[in-house]
Amino acid sequence: MTSRQQHSPTPPAPSVPATGSAPLSFPRQYARTQRFGLGAPRAFTVSPDGSRVVFLRSASGTERAHRLWVLDLEGTDGTEGTHGPGRSGGQVRERVAADPDVLLGGSVEELSAEERARRERSREGSGGIVSYAVDRAAELAAFALSGRLFTAELRAGTARELPAAGPVIDPRPSPDGRFVAYAARGALRVIGAEGEGDRALAAPEDTGVSYGVAEFLAAEEMGRTRGFWWSPESDRLLVARVDESPVQRWWIADPARPETEPARVAYPAAGTANAEVRLFLVALDGSRTEVVWDRARYPYLARVHWSAYGAPLLLVQERGQGKAAYLAVDTASAATRTVRGDEDPVWLELCGGVPAWAPDGQLVRITDEGGARVLAWGDRPLTGPRLHVRSVLDIGESDVLVSASAGAEATEREIGETHVYRVDELGVERVSDGVGVHSAVRCGGVTVLASARPESSGTTVRVVKDGKPVAVIASYAQQPVLSPRMELTEGGTRRIPCAVLLPSDWRESDGPLPVLMDPYGGPHGQRVVAAHHAHLTSQWFAEQGFAVVVADGRGTPGRSPAWEKAIAHDFTRTLDDQVEALHALAGRYPLDLGRVAIRGWSFGGYLAALAVLRRPDVFHAGVAGAPVTDWLLYDTHYTERYLGLPEERPAVYSANSLVTDKGLSGAADPARPLMVIHGLADDNVVAAHSLRLSSALLAAGRPHEVLPLSGVTHMTPQEEVAENLLLLQVDFLKRALGMTTGE
Repeated sequence: MTSRQQHSPTPPAPSVPATGSAPLSFPRQYARTQRFGLGAPRAFTVSPDGSRVVFLRSASGTERAHRLWVLDLEGTDGTEGTHGPGRSGGQVRERVAADPDVLLGGSVEELSAEERARRERSREGSGGIVSYAVDRAAELAAFALSGRLFTAELRAGTARELPAAGPVIDPRPSPDGRFVAYAARGALRVIGAEGEGDRALAAPEDTGVSYGVAEFLAAEEMGRTRGFWWSPESDRLLVARVDESPVQRWWIADPARPETEPARVAYPAAGTANAEVRLFLVALDGSRTEVVWDRARYPYLARVHWSAYGAPLLLVQERGQGKAAYLAVDTASAATRTVRGDEDPVWLELCGGVPAWAPDGQLVRITDEGGARVLAWGDRPLTGPRLHVRSVLDIGESDVLVSASAGAEATEREIGETHVYRVDELGVERVSDGVGVHSAVRCGGVTVLASARPESSGTTVRVVKDGKPVAVIASYAQQPVLSPRMELTEGGTRRIPCAVLLPSDWRESDGPLPVLMDPYGGPHGQRVVAAHHAHLTSQWFAEQGFAVVVADGRGTPGRSPAWEKAIAHDFTRTLDDQVEALHALAGRYPLDLGRVAIRGWSFGGYLAALAVLRRPDVFHAGVAGAPVTDWLLYDTHYTERYLGLPEERPAVYSANSLVTDKGLSGAADPARPLMVIHGLADDNVVAAHSLRLSSALLAAGRPHEVLPLSGVTHMTPQEEVAENLLLLQVDFLKRALGMTTGE
């Protein structure tokens, strides 16, 4: 059935959370608002003509379903204002382009297993329209709801369903807006924008084969969430074919529901076979030609870029990730030629927004050169050691917009800050201003600049047109019931970035406090950031009577390539840096080194367990959430990048493990209290990690507690679970450190 809609926007919910007359506790509010992400605008797209900004936002700080919005900029004259629904400000106005409640007729959203997996990979816990894609002019948007295909005409503000074969995954309009391609049941399909001619362009030949969807490793570790790409002419597509038949199968059961069958998942653990990924040029009539490159040497398809500025561009990696090749695809023959190759003795980092062609046909990339992570235009680096370039945000006719933090030779440290810079052949210009974490989306003369700051709640989103501010996109996110009292600093001879948080009522006369180290501490997980919301949970723990320390040691991003790569083959160096930071800060802050605990999730969970086992002289209790305990059980692309291939470095895997004989032999006395938490439905860090750790600890006679979470994945989006996890951790830590448990 086809439906059309016209919307009357709903005003935002009040910003003061309450249950009856009493305000919500922080744990409940934090869980209910999905870490204060609900109601905040996100996923911005600027139309090439500069007339509108497209984005997602839910109706309130507790509403899970995101709507598709349009901010009209036509006729703006540089007068800035904050614009909510129904308020034009004379020139700028927001309007709803698609409302999931209307489109689904109020029915409950149903997700396919494939869509749930996609959301797990992107850590998406909300609902409604969680992603969308637009045509070249940003006139037509396509998105999936409940496995069904919808499009929205962004100028008219109307939306309708197309009669597609579901369940629909990742729909994307062609650049000219005439077609929509999407994945469904392993096939890559295309349908006319008016709903005509739905057909499969590539269908799976066998079980375990799929077209048009990113494989597990690409989505979880490479930052590539897509599996197909339109040509600029809209006449063909590049389509990834994934064959998971070589990958070992694991079974994930729910012990709380013995009547249900276990889920069978393909999981490429370190040292085992990966999925086979191939790439095809597929025409709209279904004819196809395979893109040829040395897949035996470069099995990882890390990036695909196809624009009007050059031939399709691929970035492929060898399995060890120390070598990569940039390949251009001949669209007539599907043969490839090497544009350039990169090599690093440790590993090559994958960065967002690159590689890509510049309008002049030069290759734009981010590379490690001269001890810095730099932006290169062709063969020429445009930045140096004063900037640590993190991603490319937009490539203009003569400049590049990048996200970067202070580099190794920066004149100021700028702890935890990330800024937006405009880079060209004449130099570097900072676009963002003020202490904070800034990001941007740009097209032509319009830039959407999002800024999170340490002193203010949430993220402020400003729209700048031709250098003049024209709008602030409103946020409906709730105000937290607490604010972080944090100080960003550095600790130790390595100048380890740290955040220190104390109870809001602490006075110097109160004396030293029990310490809670609260790190992630590993690759791709920067925790010490100059932003308000990033430290809310740490502040809540501080309010329970702790001095909380967050330290980003070697291996964490944002400083320099050498800093990130210092952990190669030795994750235990991350623990050394936690100890160094703790001891360095003790002379400046009220830290009771006789009562020190540590908590963490995922890599942070590994670090917490490692801390109480290897350094009980420093750490007196730990909470390890979803920890990786045996790196042979974690995936290939991540683990082999840092530890090498298991068959080549078995001693490295043993030394970094918490469950092998060598791993446990590093455990020292006295035994410290350890709580291990794990979701039994986790398909990223499977529950076997915690179960094997528990078995090894039991065999070694080391006391510990295990908290299994039935039906919970690597995320904890369930409100009650997320709330009670915080409360249970506090109770455990207070008991373990001999603190009073009363309020």
